[in-house]
Amino acid sequence: MTLICVPLVARTVEEMVADAVAAAAAGGDLVEIRLDFIEGFRPREHLPLLLRGCPLPALVTYRPNWEGGQYEGDDTTRFEALHIAMELGVDYVDVELKVADKFMNFISGNKPEKCKLIVSSHNYEYTPSCEELANLVASIQAVGADIVKIATTAKDIVDVSRMFQVMVHCQVPMIGLVMSEKGLMSRVLAPKFGGYLTFGILNAAKTSASGQPTVEELLEIYNIRRIGPDTKVLGLIANPVKQSKSPILHNKCLQSVGYNAVYLPLLGDNLASFLETYSSPDFSGFSCSLPFKVDAVQCCDEHDPVAKSIGAINTIIRRPDGKLVGYNTDYIGAISAIEDGIGGPGSKDAAISPLAGRLIVVVGAGGAGKAIAYGAKEKGARVVVANRTYEKAVSLANAIGGQALRLADLETFRPEEGMILANATSLGMYPNIDGTPIPKII
Repeated sequence: MTLICVPLVARTVEEMVADAVAAAAAGGDLVEIRLDFIEGFRPREHLPLLLRGCPLPALVTYRPNWEGGQYEGDDTTRFEALHIAMELGVDYVDVELKVADKFMNFISGNKPEKCKLIVSSHNYEYTPSCEELANLVASIQAVGADIVKIATTAKDIVDVSRMFQVMVHCQVPMIGLVMSEKGLMSRVLAPKFGGYLTFGILNAAKTSASGQPTVEELLEIYNIRRIGPDTKVLGLIANPVKQSKSPILHNKCLQSVGYNAVYLPLLGDNLASFLETYSSPDFSGFSCSLPFKVDAVQCCDEHDPVAKSIGAINTIIRRPDGKLVGYNTDYIGAISAIEDGIGGPGSKDAAISPLAGRLIVVVGAGGAGKAIAYGAKEKGARVVVANRTYEKAVSLANAIGGQALRLADLETFRPEEGMILANATSLGMYPNIDGTPIPKII
């Protein structure tokens, strides 16, 4: 079972002990005591207090600034503190690969049998190739590590795949994590790929590395205790993506029907590259949002007729034969919500839609705009498409038999009673939640 380790980064011993208690209550399996965060740290005085007050197994780390930590002193002082922790019966000690040999010489190779030695390497710039990562694993094993730890940084979400490949082939216990928001799935999917542990923080103010989820998110949203080698991977690929509530909704649905899958937020830069990299049958389906809905048409092998008519896709299913099939469910969701909004609950099921004959102005001609325009036309509405790039407005209007406007024309557009204005642009979405594509005074 992959353990959930809660990093403790408080500035005082008292706060750190309190956080250790909170970590246990939150469902953590062990804590990482980051000695380099404690102000005025005194090893022989503070370590007994920390370990005695900790209700969980503990990993002690004294990270130097040259490896991303807070400690600025010499190695000997640091090694002495780690050695004291070992003598006091700590469960794990973390030491950096660069000085692992030096540390082993310092303790004369005498490590208590109970204490597991984690030898770690951190790359805050990028994620190396599979070959380089494999060589790094071998180097860490060679210095006598009980557990290999490698943390890299994702410049692109596809970087995480290299860490997964190395983890599944590693013959010793391994912690393989990829930092940054684009590396989130390395943390959530650690149980699927055999990770020894993953980190979960108490809250956003208590992070020790970029991209760490909270313990609550790991347990309550991603249901990490149930993730295993056979778990299917689903998710929303978008940019930005962290504002989405989709993981909360979809994971609850997956749990309620007992389907062995996890739904993740996937911060991507290139949809085609993502789909090509994560081509395993286990990566079996994705939602697509801004800015990938139109790109998804070219990425899919087959298309649902509605998606083909709209020219945008928001759902991709990977069939057992590996073929990608694209669908569009945006128009159903958007049009149903509009119908219920203007006609009351259940209006979408009426024989004649409350949209019939109404004027709807769709602002935006991207994936969402295409879906709304198509759905509204199917319901008998009169559709006007306004877009910053007029040619795109014309193209969409012609496709659905509507009218095209320049975005600037809306300032002089004369609305009629009961007209509907649909914002299908990115303005108003996270992080520009107060933005609008047209002046609010209109």
